[in-house]
Amino acid sequence: MLIYVNGEYVSDKEAVISPYDHGFLYGLGVFETFRVYSGHPFLFDDHYERLLTALSFLHIEWHMEKKELLQILHELLERNGIEDAYVRLNVSAGTAEVGLQTDPYYAPSVIMFMKPLPVTDSTPEKKGIILQVPRNTPEGPFRLKSHHYLNNILGKREVGNDPKKEGIFLTKEGYVAEGIVSNIFFVKQGVLYTPSVETGILNGITRAFVLRLAKSIGVQTRIGFFAKEELLKSDEVFVTNSIQEIVPMHGVGSASFPGKEGEVTAKLIHAYRIYRHILWSKNEITKGD
Repeated sequence: MLIYVNGEYVSDKEAVISPYDHGFLYGLGVFETFRVYSGHPFLFDDHYERLLTALSFLHIEWHMEKKELLQILHELLERNGIEDAYVRLNVSAGTAEVGLQTDPYYAPSVIMFMKPLPVTDSTPEKKGIILQVPRNTPEGPFRLKSHHYLNNILGKREVGNDPKKEGIFLTKEGYVAEGIVSNIFFVKQGVLYTPSVETGILNGITRAFVLRLAKSIGVQTRIGFFAKEELLKSDEVFVTNSIQEIVPMHGVGSASFPGKEGEVTAKLIHAYRIYRHILWSKNEITKGD
């Protein structure tokens, strides 16, 4: 598989970065993962804007325009013979002297790689496991999609490698936070609930899109701080991320839920897929509100 590394297309087995890259030494780097459907990246503008916000906060000067990134993306798709893909775009601080740096970084490392990910209209369900390890608080004022993944790894170790299970973090105060690699939603009496970013969760791109999508089909939404008991006593539960889209939960702990048969969940999955199809039909790359 060919990947893009700092201006070159190279084999994934030959790709290298400097041992002095501060993304490696100190975790100063962020990334975005997104889906490509029939050659078109889904919600790409949203991912790009979140990446810029994170890099600005880290004082990493990066000026690659969307047009250039899209050219790289399509070149990789063509060279690898892929139309439907998982894509990861990674930008780290780049090479600098050993030691903590307060000055801005001006030469970041940029890596893009992908793997085939066929589109399917099947709807897999998962089982939610309430984690014992709490969600850590962000290292800054808001959570970045950064290289700092130890908390997520500890959660994954607790749950294990079963792909049909998703660990659900609570904050140290006991509020519902998010999944290990997902944002969480639940439905009560037809209203859609999801934790506030003020709980310390990642402001997921798919999370934001699903909230907009819900409003567009007339589903009321509530964002806030919710106790575990509110989640367990709800009518439906699902999780979201950019790769797996909307994933219904058939249970959380000992509580059972209707999974993909949930009324609101099913409506949102249907609306999501219609939106996806419209984008392919129009042959366009778009952004939400």
